[in-house]
Amino acid sequence: MKIAFAPLNTPLHRRLQTAAVLQWVFSFLALAPTCILLFFYLLFTRFWLVSVLYAVWWFFDYDTPSRGGRKLPYLCGLKVWEYMRDYFPIKLVKTADLNPKHNYILGFHPHGVLVAGAFTNFCSFATGFTHLYPGIKSYLLMLPLWFRAPFFRDYIMFAGLIPSDKESASYPLSQRGGGNAVVIAVGGAPEALDAHPGTYNVLLAKKKGFIKMAMEHGAHLVPVFSFGENEVFDQVENPRGTWLRWTQERLQSIMGISLPLFHARGIFQYSFGLMPYRKPISTVVGRPIKVEKKEKPTTEELDALHQLYMDELSDLFEEHKGNYGVNKDTHLNFV
Repeated sequence: MKIAFAPLNTPLHRRLQTAAVLQWVFSFLALAPTCILLFFYLLFTRFWLVSVLYAVWWFFDYDTPSRGGRKLPYLCGLKVWEYMRDYFPIKLVKTADLNPKHNYILGFHPHGVLVAGAFTNFCSFATGFTHLYPGIKSYLLMLPLWFRAPFFRDYIMFAGLIPSDKESASYPLSQRGGGNAVVIAVGGAPEALDAHPGTYNVLLAKKKGFIKMAMEHGAHLVPVFSFGENEVFDQVENPRGTWLRWTQERLQSIMGISLPLFHARGIFQYSFGLMPYRKPISTVVGRPIKVEKKEKPTTEELDALHQLYMDELSDLFEEHKGNYGVNKDTHLNFV
C-alpha cells in the first residue's frame, strides 16, 4: 500500500488542529485506563499520598456525577476546542429558540463512532451553544462505567458529562426554574456498530426510555441530527448476521461498550490510523416538542409521543439533507 504523507509545509494552524483532535481521540480511547494505571502506580512510589488523598476525596465526592456533575466553564472555553472544531469543521445549526424556563431532552442522532459532533457542540463552547441558546446549560450523557475511573471522572465532569443511568439523567430535569438540557445519544454504543459512511441507520424504533423520562419530568423533547457524523471514520464491514457483528454485539452486552473496528488516517499521513478524516459535521437542532408532565404515562400515550418524535426527526432530516450533500432519495432508516 502506498502511503500518502502529509506535506512538510503544512501550516501551523492545521498542525494545531491535528494536535487538538489527537488529544481528544486519546482521551476517548485511552485516558481512562491510563488514569487507572497511574492511580495504582503512584501507590508504590514516594507520591503514594496523592492516590490516598484522592481516594478520600473520591469517597466524599462519589455522588457528584449523579447530581449534575461539576461543569467547569473555563475548561469548556479553552482554545483547544476551537482548533478541534476547525479540524473537521463542526458547526451547530439552530432552527428554533429554546425557552430557558423549560427543561429539555435533546435526542442526538446518529451516535457515530466517537460522537465528535455531540462533544464539540454540547461540551465545549466552540460552536456557540451558549450564545445560540442563552440561559440553557447542556449535559451530555456518557456510560456510567467511565465515571469509575479515578482522575478521569473529574475531567469528564468538568466538560459537562454525566452518567447515562436514569438517576443521573433525571437530576437536571427535576430542577425547578428550567434552563437544563440533557443530551442523549439515543442509539448509544450499539448504534456505533452501524456508523458507516453513507448510511443513515437510527437505532430508535424500540428506544422509549428517554420518551418516558421526558413525560415524567415534563421536559420538552428536541430532535437533533448531526449530518456527517458517520463520515469521519471508516469501519470494517459488519452486516447483521455475520460472525463479526455477533461477536461485537456479544461483547457489547457483556462490557456495556461497543467495539467498532474503525480506521481513518494518521497524524503525519493520510493512508491509515485512528485519526478522523477532515470531513464537515453539521449538527442541526430541531424544534422543541412540547411535553406535558405525567408521572405515570399509559402505554398508548408513550407510543404516541414516541411516534411523534420519530416523525419530527424524520422531518428534520428531510428538510435539511439537501444542504449537506445527502441524496434526495435517501431517507432515515429506523432500526
